[in-house]
Amino acid sequence: MAQPNEIYDKYLTRAISEINELTGEILRCSRCSHARTMPVIGSGHPMADIFLLKYQARPSELHEGVAFFGRAGTALMKSCQRLKIDPLQLYGTNVVKCGEVRESHPEAKCLDHLRRELAIVNPKLIVAMGEETVAALNAAKVPLGRELEYTPGEIVDFTPGTEVLVTPDIDVSLDEQRLKAGFWRAFRRLGEWYDNIPPY
Repeated sequence: MAQPNEIYDKYLTRAISEINELTGEILRCSRCSHARTMPVIGSGHPMADIFLLKYQARPSELHEGVAFFGRAGTALMKSCQRLKIDPLQLYGTNVVKCGEVRESHPEAKCLDHLRRELAIVNPKLIVAMGEETVAALNAAKVPLGRELEYTPGEIVDFTPGTEVLVTPDIDVSLDEQRLKAGFWRAFRRLGEWYDNIPPY
């Protein structure tokens, strides 16, 4: 009989393979006019419990080609350390994978990628940052997914195995003290949630 570690290793190997395959598809994607820019790929553990999701990549992420590279990622990692969250439980990505988006509602062309990413990682909690991100999750029509509302600081059921914590948009929040306080007030709920998940 397979041992728990062997089973986990098989799942992990498959998740890594599927994420690599998806990354290749994202890098070759030509669905829209701005696909000439280098897409930004997700980063983190491919079987993470916590899926950090924001709407669009910022210049530092576009430069490196990796989600959450730069100010937002640094701020979130520091906060997760304070909340005693294991960084191996985190995976982060953007709804819109390319930069310099000029067309309206660019996320429509990226929702297939997002649905696949969610299916591969299969997180216990999605942290949806900002109103546009919540709207994109609703538009993605994730199987068995419930309609979400923009209610910062609330943790709600999304699918039978996944909850969503809604927060303000971190990229917008970092430059103004009042907005920053609002973001961290909502994000702090992640610490309570993490403390309450049962050990494996």
